[in-house]
This record gives sequence, C-alpha cells and structure tokens, in this order.
Amino acid sequence: MSFSLIATDSATGARLGRLETAHGGIDTPCFMPVGTQGTVKAMTPDELVALGAQVILGNAYHLNLRPGMEVIRAAGGLHAFSNWSRPILTDSGGYQVFSLAKLRKIRPDGVEFQSHIDGRALFLGPVEAMAIQRDLGSDIAMAFDECTPYPCEHDAARTSLELTIDWARTCRDQPRAAGQLVFGIVQGSMYEDLRLESIERLIEIGFDGYAIGGLSVGEPDTEMFKVVDWTVPAMPAAMPRYLMGVGTPPQIVDAVRHGIDMFDCVLPTRMGRHGCAYTATGVVQAKAGRLKDDFAPLEEGCPCYTCTNFTRAYIRHLLNVQEILGMRLVTIHNLDFYLRLMRQIREHLQAGTLAAFSERFIAGYSAT
Repeated sequence: MSFSLIATDSATGARLGRLETAHGGIDTPCFMPVGTQGTVKAMTPDELVALGAQVILGNAYHLNLRPGMEVIRAAGGLHAFSNWSRPILTDSGGYQVFSLAKLRKIRPDGVEFQSHIDGRALFLGPVEAMAIQRDLGSDIAMAFDECTPYPCEHDAARTSLELTIDWARTCRDQPRAAGQLVFGIVQGSMYEDLRLESIERLIEIGFDGYAIGGLSVGEPDTEMFKVVDWTVPAMPAAMPRYLMGVGTPPQIVDAVRHGIDMFDCVLPTRMGRHGCAYTATGVVQAKAGRLKDDFAPLEEGCPCYTCTNFTRAYIRHLLNVQEILGMRLVTIHNLDFYLRLMRQIREHLQAGTLAAFSERFIAGYSAT
C-alpha cells in the first residue's frame, strides 16, 4: 500500500496524488461520504459507485454497539456485510469521546462509556479500537484519540495531547487486518505549540498517514485555518494528509489550497435530509414556499439524477409531505455536488488552473 504524490501546485500548495489500498486506489484530493452505521444514509452502494465515491467512512464505536462485532465477523467483515467493494476508512471512536462527553469517563488506558442506546457500560481504548477496526477489515484505521472541545484551556489541551500520544503509540503496535493502513491524528486544540509537538511526536511513532483532528467542533473558520496553516508544513510531504470532519464546499476548496488531501463530512447527507441542496452559488432551501411553482432543477446545468429528472417544485412537495423520496433526491444531488467538486479540483490541479478556479468558486459561493 502506498501514496504517490503526482503533482504539487506551485501557486497554491495543493497536491494531486493517489493512495493505494487493499480494496483499490483513491485519487486525491478526495471526499469521503460518511457511513457511520455501515451505510451512507439513504444511499445504496451502487448509487454511490455511480456518483463516483471512491471511499466511504465507517465508525468503530457505533458498529461495535450495533450490530456488534460477532455479527460483522460472521459476515466476513464490513465490506461483505455492507456489500461495498471499494475502500473504507473507519473512525476509531475518538470523536465520541468528545460528542458523548456526558456519557463517558476518561482513564489512562481508554474511556468508560455509558451506551447512548440503552445505558449499558462499555469500555473503549486504543487496544479495543484497533481490534474492532481489525475485525471490520477497513482499509484505513484511525488511531484512538481524544478530541478536545472548543474552547479548551492550554493545560487541559496539554493533558489531552499526552493521552492521545500514548494511545497513538499503543495503536501503532496493535495487529492489523491484511493490508490495513493506520493514520495518526494530530491534536492540540487551538495552540500552535501543541499542534507542532503533536505532529512531531506522531512522526516519531510512525504512521501510514496523518490527520488533523479536533476541528469542526464549533470554532470559527479563522481559527480552523490557523491550525491548518501551522500543521500542514510539518506534515510529511510523502504521506496523505486528512482534515477530519470538514466541511462546507468553500472550506474544502480552501483546505485543498493549503495542501490537504482527504476530507469527510456529514453535511451533504444530513443537509439533504433537511431539504438543503448545495449548489455552486450556495445552499438552496428546497422546502421554501417560493419554490412552490418553480419548475427548474435544483441547480441549472447539474448532471445528477435529481436535477435531470425532477423540479424544485416537485422536490419541495415531497419534502413538505415528508416523503422519503424527497430526502433521497436532495441527498443524491448533494453527494453528486461534493464528489463532482473534487473531480473538478483534480482536473484543475492537473491542468495547472486550480488557483483561478478556487478563487472563482469561493467568490461565487454564498452560505445563505
């Protein structure tokens, strides 16, 4: 398994690459649709392939709870269980240390959780997280970490970082599934000294790729990109760089210009279920009354199944009467938009025109 850096854009720092995994190659920069529970919500595997999804995300914490590892092991791993033949990246459960803060207690060797489903006690640490991901058979496993909240005092961030580094070392030493890659996660909250120390120590431990974690937790964009600016230059150029949980289309385009290779985010599916459609000029509120007799597609010129077959008025109707098809159609459009945006980025990188494209895109996009 290897990462090939094909080209670096001299005007922006963006990178064109390819990551080879046990279940196929991934052209970067790439976006990974999120399939926390073993499915990208409302989508079939064939639909994802048709949209151009190269890799999807799963979550060790949630899959360990339901359906449980006995079921997934019996099925032959997550690929066989979900009928997905392309690469899978699994989050270790570190994000749940943040998101389920009221239901957990941190120990030196891991985290005691109270299940958010039925209240039963469960323990997840670096050994357990890597064993789960080994059984899942994911192509890329993430080291177990603690994701700090925002804001976070320096002393608390320092304590958390020490724990994350100890856990990272343990993760690196665990057995892996055949061909499985393991990525380390840079933490350190919003502090430059901690972020730089984190990546330095992770490199000393040695991983197959490196992720920037602890962002998209409520901080403003300016703070997020400060962290990216500090961290990326210290990350190994010959290995993939992953910005976890990001983000909106302009955030992704901007982060690509900073040298990030991989992204994941729930926004295209979550927003789709709430009737919000991403377009090159911003978000269309597909439930809005003004669309009642608008017989244009969600986005003019969009080649996706939704836009080539249905109108805004029809989709608005479906959403307002709570038909599942409405949520599916907006989700299909959103995933197509994100995945097509990544293809456009790669094409412009190849052509040497990314700087102009990214400036036009960000200038033309409105968050409202």
